[in-house]
Amino acid sequence: MGKFFIETYGCQMNTAESNAIESLLLSGGWQAAAEASDADLVVINTCSVRKSAENRIWGRLGAYKYLKSESAKAGRRMKLVLTGCMADRLGDSLKKEAPQIDYVLKNNDKLRILDIAGVSEALPSESDRYAFTTAYYKEGDFSSYVPIMNGCNNFCSYCIVPYVRGREVSRCPEQILQEVRFLDSKGVREITLLGQNVNSYSYEDESYGKLDFPDLLEKICAVCDNIQWIRFESPHPKDFSDKLIEVIATQEKVAKHLHVPMQSGSSRILNLMNRRYTREGYLDLIGRISRRIPEMTYAVDVMVGFPGETEEEFQETLSAMEQVGYIEAYMYYWNPREGTRACGMEGQIPEDEKQKRLQRLIDWQLENAARLKARRIGGVQKVLVTQISRDNRAQMLGRNEHGEMVAFDTLEGADVKPGDMVDVRFLYLNGNTYTGRQV
Repeated sequence: MGKFFIETYGCQMNTAESNAIESLLLSGGWQAAAEASDADLVVINTCSVRKSAENRIWGRLGAYKYLKSESAKAGRRMKLVLTGCMADRLGDSLKKEAPQIDYVLKNNDKLRILDIAGVSEALPSESDRYAFTTAYYKEGDFSSYVPIMNGCNNFCSYCIVPYVRGREVSRCPEQILQEVRFLDSKGVREITLLGQNVNSYSYEDESYGKLDFPDLLEKICAVCDNIQWIRFESPHPKDFSDKLIEVIATQEKVAKHLHVPMQSGSSRILNLMNRRYTREGYLDLIGRISRRIPEMTYAVDVMVGFPGETEEEFQETLSAMEQVGYIEAYMYYWNPREGTRACGMEGQIPEDEKQKRLQRLIDWQLENAARLKARRIGGVQKVLVTQISRDNRAQMLGRNEHGEMVAFDTLEGADVKPGDMVDVRFLYLNGNTYTGRQV
């Protein structure tokens, strides 16, 4: 066995899958390399959601052409594996463009890395069904991802995910609960349940009967002890039921902060996107959640510059964001993805106009989020300590239930370390980070 190095791009699911592969390689006798240049096996776990992600990977492949050449001069043969959504989208054509790649493995075939590494018996050369591993834990982490489903059946007109991740597959509930119990025993304090459309989870067997996402969430809460916060990413508004709202409201361990993608505040644009809800339906959902759980805070995904979007429809997005009040927003402009319906739509918006709208949106959101966050100044929050501050080694960094970051001074003599849960008074806000003091 030798040394391995994993580079991960894109979503949290990719991060979780890379963690699982790392754990399996370590248990198989491999060692993690500190630098790619020291590795015998390199895995690049790729993303294709936006063209910019693929451009970064093409740049890295150029660097690996050189590293492989240097490795060969030193008498070592570096194996380079490219996997993930870019592998699904482009397949073996990648090797024609970048012959330094030794293996191209699609998402369903990621576990073949163990075969290449000599850790497992020979695995099937290709699979038409996604395979979950038993655990996605990275040793020493106090926050962990738990994939519960994979794939997407929605086919939004701008999105390539259904083509590269395949149809929805829900993970066996017993395997999920076993992993959560294991994480709890390892002292993990926070978990995030993952799926491309996490709240469409659906499973049926003789042991559990028929389980939907709210049912699963309740069962997960029941087996948590050390775990303090349970989060989930990313829900689809059309699948967000009143039953789920009630579970979030009644289960103390479910974090009262939700990431609910909106994409656009215009019903016409949402229809063109094939999102299957309207502006009114989305705002009604947020209203029902907030009435039942007044302390709830929100994050959002927003896209501007979709084909045909007018200035008035862009303003509708701004007004919807103002109505909800998001403390976090993931904002981007529409990027053409080959193979999606939106690429051929009329009304393509010039690049410079898309950039201007995005900058206006970012400027507006930063100002609005600062006003919302200011309301927490002076209050005391439970905080999960994440690390020692790099800017001030005398301070610790942490985040609260709402995902907000705070740099804080500890009490004199207190032995506070990453993974601890402490109470912190938020004193003031500097950009997106609070400054506070342990109480």
